[in-house]
Formats: sequence, C-alpha cells, structure tokens
Amino acid sequence: MTFALGPALLFCPADRPERFRGALEKADAVILDLEDAVLPEAKATARGNLIDADLDPDRVIVRVNAPGTEAFVSDLSTLSQTDFRTVMVAKTEDPAALSAFDERFDLLALCETARGVHFADRIAAHPRIVAMMWGAEDLVASLGGTASRTADGMYRDVARYSRSRVLIEAGAHEKAAIDAVHIAIDDIDGLRREAEDAAASGFAATACIHPSQVGVIRAAYAPDEETVSWARDVLSAAGTERGVFRFRGRMIDEPVLRHARAVINRAH
Repeated sequence: MTFALGPALLFCPADRPERFRGALEKADAVILDLEDAVLPEAKATARGNLIDADLDPDRVIVRVNAPGTEAFVSDLSTLSQTDFRTVMVAKTEDPAALSAFDERFDLLALCETARGVHFADRIAAHPRIVAMMWGAEDLVASLGGTASRTADGMYRDVARYSRSRVLIEAGAHEKAAIDAVHIAIDDIDGLRREAEDAAASGFAATACIHPSQVGVIRAAYAPDEETVSWARDVLSAAGTERGVFRFRGRMIDEPVLRHARAVINRAH
C-alpha cells in the first residue's frame, strides 16, 4: 500500500473522544494518540475510547507507544479490537520490533531518537512501513540536549540533519515522508515557512497539533495557479521535443519534468 493521506495530519489525544470527529472533519487525517499526549493513568481509558470510536478507518492513524514497553503490548491488544489498520509507531528504533504487526497493518515509523535516526535506512526497508516521520523534541532529549531550535526559532543542525536523513531514506525505499509538528502554535509564519520547504523538498505531509495549523499546511502544499500552468505547459511541450530542450528561457531535462509532474500531482 502507498501512503495517500495528507497533507495535513492532525494529532488528537485518544483520551479526548469528544474531539475525535471534529479533528477528522478539519484535517485530511487524524492521528489518535495513545502515547505522549495521554498521561499514564489515562491510557486505559484512551484505549477504550479507541475501541468505541465510530470513525472512517481509512482516515485514521493510531500512534502507539514505543515497542518494548508494557503500554505497547496493551496497545496491540486494543488495535485487534478495532478496524484501525494504519499505525504510527512511536520511537521506532529496531526494525525487528515491527514484526509484532502482521500483514493487516500499514506502519508509519516515527524516528525521534538518536537510534531511530541512525537506523532509518533499515527501518525504511521494512515491508510493513509505508511512511517515515521524524520528531525533533524527543530526538534532542535522547542526545541529552535541551532545545531543538535556536533563539530565532530555526532548527539546530542536528535536527536539520535528522529531518533530511529520514526524508532521504524514505525516498530511497519509495516510502512517503512526513514532516514533524511545529509546536509553536501561534508562529504561523514559521509553520508556513517550514511547510512550504517540506512540500518543495519532497515530504508527502506535515503533522500538526492544532486545528488552526491545518489550513496553513494545506496552502503550503498546494501549488499556485501560475506554477500549475507552467507545469502543464512544459509537460505539453515535452511531448513534441527530444531530449533536453529550451522552454521559456530555461533548460528542460528529465529531472525538471519530474518536478513538473510532482506539481500536477499536488494540484490534484
């Protein structure tokens, strides 16, 4: 299966069932979170909410706790009682741990620790994986750091490296890549800048934590009319040309045509 959800994936705590339907209506898909968004004493209730949820399973992703934890075992048991089959695995580090899921499940690996980023190539190669995501805050914490961003709001080099590595390993194995959440909810300009960069770089989607971020992400991933028009025209011109050709003052070769096809796909 290919990953076809996005571009705006909205996290929703699984212990807040009153938010489930609203989150799904606002975003392209909802990530029902059994991990960090839910306190330990509320996880049992959250799992019950998951079982009772009446949502379109094709637009729901369930984030489970990290493999090797007791919570992970309980999460697996809960999933077997639902129709949800797209699962985000928190703190993915060991590809072998993904064998806990059978062929019914499509997995999104969340590489958010030093080990997870280090083994991103092996994780992306796993047959159950359909998408890869990275996370900045847990990553820096796993290194003993204290902040993923500098005072001006930009990612530190270690976060930028991890973002790039996960994107490249996902692409190398023909899997989708999902960009990390922008935790500064009121920083609309920063979110727009990062989402536009994500779309231009090849990410398939961006995760978010607040409904107000959905529209910003969607707009960032949608090419403007001028770009779509250029893409259509250059692809049309390619049908009458051989090899490399000149189009509106620019050299056009196959990589540029692939960019144009990507624009058309995003427009759709």
